[in-house]
Amino acid sequence: MPVKLGTAYDKEGDGDVIQKDRPTPRPKDAATLILVRRDQAQPRLLMGKRSGRHTFMPDKYVFPGGRVDTADGRVPSLSEFRPTVEAKLVHKTRRKPRAFGMTAIREMFEETGLIAGRSAEFPGQPAPDWAKYAAQGAAPCLENLTFIGRAITPPYRPKRFDARFFMAEAEDVLIDERPAVDGAELHDLQWVTLKDAMGLDLPNVTRFMIGEIDERLKAGDPESLDPPFLRWTPGGHLQDRI
Repeated sequence: MPVKLGTAYDKEGDGDVIQKDRPTPRPKDAATLILVRRDQAQPRLLMGKRSGRHTFMPDKYVFPGGRVDTADGRVPSLSEFRPTVEAKLVHKTRRKPRAFGMTAIREMFEETGLIAGRSAEFPGQPAPDWAKYAAQGAAPCLENLTFIGRAITPPYRPKRFDARFFMAEAEDVLIDERPAVDGAELHDLQWVTLKDAMGLDLPNVTRFMIGEIDERLKAGDPESLDPPFLRWTPGGHLQDRI
């Protein structure tokens, strides 16, 4: 049940204090990268805990990700999305599809220190937000990222995001075996089985996407399902597939 605190309440137990009777914020484009590691008996996912200082989903376990920066769509990469992936990403957006994949790669590096890409000279002059990534002797690649879902934060939230979720095999996209490093955005970074992940304190959308990953892993094909699109309309919550 929602916990009412005057004109504010936590509708879904996600830790966000929701203010009533305020303008609905426009959702900001965002992207998330879900890494799957298969070096043990059960596949494992990389997750971390958001800082309690965050106003958006504090203390929740999530996948690395964040807001799209303007430069992300222009940053060069060694490879682009597979045509089947790009065809899904162009659905109802004016932004270049590659921007979402580049954001996911950049945020993975910024939040965990892990480098998705290839050991190579960075192609061209990196944008300021990509300078530290480029200094690692790495170049981004998009060909091994699979688009598995999109979700828009409900309109009653004080912060809203239009997030695209990508899935990738760790051994296919990471340049080395360095460990993930806790930072200001995420801590308690760990590789967890899907079963153990479902036992963590998760946002609803994260829990939903773990179910999507499970179905794809069982099928042996990350593109075995069309990506779900979760959003709110005047008639209520809507879920379909792209």
